[in-house]
Amino acid sequence: MNTTASSTPTTAQLMQSAQQAGIVVPGFNIPYLPMMAPVVQALRDCNAFGLIMVARLEWVKFESGSMKAIRDQYERDKDPLHTRLHLDHIPVIDEDQFHVPYIEEITEAINMGYESVMVDGSRLSLNDNIAATQAICEVAHAAGVSVESELGAVMGHEDGPMPPYEELFASGKGFTDPQEAKRFVEETKTDWLSVAIGSIHGAISAAKKNEKKLEARLDIAHLDRIREAIDVPFVLHGGTGIRKEYIMDSIKHGIAKINIATAIRQPYEQTIDQGVDKAQQAVYDAMLHVINNDIEIAGSAGILGLTQ
Repeated sequence: MNTTASSTPTTAQLMQSAQQAGIVVPGFNIPYLPMMAPVVQALRDCNAFGLIMVARLEWVKFESGSMKAIRDQYERDKDPLHTRLHLDHIPVIDEDQFHVPYIEEITEAINMGYESVMVDGSRLSLNDNIAATQAICEVAHAAGVSVESELGAVMGHEDGPMPPYEELFASGKGFTDPQEAKRFVEETKTDWLSVAIGSIHGAISAAKKNEKKLEARLDIAHLDRIREAIDVPFVLHGGTGIRKEYIMDSIKHGIAKINIATAIRQPYEQTIDQGVDKAQQAVYDAMLHVINNDIEIAGSAGILGLTQ
């Protein structure tokens, strides 16, 4: 599809096109506002397409400020041929086990102009997760906004010890159940589903956030079982640190969006003492590596029809 000023594709359309084309849409988290400009610049320079994202924890535990601060910065830096604005993880219950006014916060984001949103009910029971996601889908869909949701447990954000990774992977603990996913998608009408198939989030506690991320792998056979049950674009959270062959294989098997945070956050944090310019250059360099080497999406904006 060729894009004109009057027929710009929605984020939902771009996600569907990416899945059909066998390419992935990366979502880049912005925990520090100066990171946004080099992220957008790298996407532009590589003629790639990606989502600019902020999660609630990034204005609570980092320095993105607020949903409005990110939105305002996005309006300064955006490039509609290469970016869309996405609200990542708004949990119903957060990583510290506090209840979040998720409906109010997501509604606020929709009113601000966020083009897609995520409600995270993964710490709830299945029935409660369905109810919470249904409520958000009703609000968002009425405004023409796509909804991402999560079923299963992608671990890593909680502070404290985590069971050994190999033990988690071998047991399949927290993996998305295919039949539960079928019911979940049918009842909620969610547009995209974040699935748990072996990835983990990067640590966010002050004590651990600078540590090298554990190398994870993906259970592609389990992803296939989920895909046999439902047909929506799948999202992979915790994309940093997974071996490339697993990433590329997952894209062939239904992953249409991958979240990337640690790979661009840590270079910023490690160089910010040398000044903002140096830190932004570090983010830009990390972005080029992700785009060209890790997920191979250089030129994806053209494949998706985002041409002038």
